[in-house]
Amino acid sequence: MNDSGIALTDQNVRPAKVLIDSFGRHVDYIRLSVTDRCDFRCVYCMTEEMTFLPRAQVLTLEELHLIAQAFTELGVRKIRLTGGEPMVRNNVMSLIECLGQLPGLKELLLTTNGAQLDKYAGPLRQAGVNRINISLDSLDAERFRRISRTGRLEHVLAGVEAARRQNFDRIRINAVLMKGYNDDEVLPLTEYALARDLDIAFIEEMPLGNASDHDRENTVCSNEWVRSVITEKYGLAPIGDRTAGPSRYYQIPGRRSRIGFISPVSHNFCGDCNRVRVTVEGRLLLCLGNEHSVDLRAVLREQNGGIEELKQAIIGAMSLKPERHFFYEKDHVQPVRLMNMTGG
Repeated sequence: MNDSGIALTDQNVRPAKVLIDSFGRHVDYIRLSVTDRCDFRCVYCMTEEMTFLPRAQVLTLEELHLIAQAFTELGVRKIRLTGGEPMVRNNVMSLIECLGQLPGLKELLLTTNGAQLDKYAGPLRQAGVNRINISLDSLDAERFRRISRTGRLEHVLAGVEAARRQNFDRIRINAVLMKGYNDDEVLPLTEYALARDLDIAFIEEMPLGNASDHDRENTVCSNEWVRSVITEKYGLAPIGDRTAGPSRYYQIPGRRSRIGFISPVSHNFCGDCNRVRVTVEGRLLLCLGNEHSVDLRAVLREQNGGIEELKQAIIGAMSLKPERHFFYEKDHVQPVRLMNMTGG
C-alpha cells in the first residue's frame, strides 16, 4: 500500500485473455477517465457554463485503481488516462504512480490539454507514463483562446517543450479541425510537429452532446480533405504502425513524425475496435457513439462488492458492445453526453 492508501497488487498475477465481445473483438485497451472537470472549455467538448458531477458521484482514486487492476487481470495491456483534464484531479499523481506498477500493463498513456505539463511532465515519466497526447487546435493565440474559451496558448506550448525534455516513447499532437475556426492551419500544425519530431493526429469532430456555438454538420472537416492538403505539399506514404487507438498513420519520406487521421465520421473504424471507456462516475461505456453501458460504481459500492464481482460485471458487459457507431446518421439517435463526460 502506498502513501495515498491505494493497495499495490501481487506482481505474480497472470492476466487472462477473456474480454471478447459478440463480434470476436478482443478488448485489451481501456480509456479511464479520472475527472469530468477541465481548466479549458473547448467548443467541441463542453458548454461555456458547465455543471460538473457532485463529489459523491465521482469514483475515488482507490475505486479507479481497483477498476484498472480488474481490467489488467482480465488481459488489458493499455490504459489511457483521460478527463476532462486528468491533471486537474486532486492528488492524481498518487493514482498514476500505482497504475504504473500494475502487473501485465504494457503501456500507460495520457491525453491532456498540456497546460500543466510544465509542472508534471517529469513526474509523469517517472511514474511510468509511456506516451502522451497533447491537444493543440491552433498556433494563433487569439484563435486558440476562441476555441478553448479559457486556455492560453503559451502554457500549452511550454508544456509541449517540457514533455519533449522527458524522453517519452512518443508525443502526439491532437488537432480537431473545424470549418470557420482553424481549417486553414492544416499545414502550420503539421509543420509544427515535423520541426519537433512529434506525431500529429487530425481528428474529425464527433457529435457528442450540444457542446458548442456551432452546427457540427456544417463545421466538420473530412480527413480525406486534410490528407489531400498535406499530400499536395509533402507527399504521404501509409505505414503499418498501429497503436492502441484508431489512428491510421502516414509518413513523409525522410521524416520521423507520423501523421495520423482519426476519422469516425468519414471512415468507420469499428471493425477492429479493441477499446472500452470507463467514465469518472463509473459507467463502463462499450462504444464511443452509443449508450450501451454497465454501472461499475454500483458494483463497487455494493455491500460485498470487490474485485471478483467487478471482473464478472466487466466480462458480462462484453456482450453489450455494439458492432458500430452511427455518427451523423439521421435514422439513429446521437449520444447526448458531452466529451468531458465520455472520457477524452
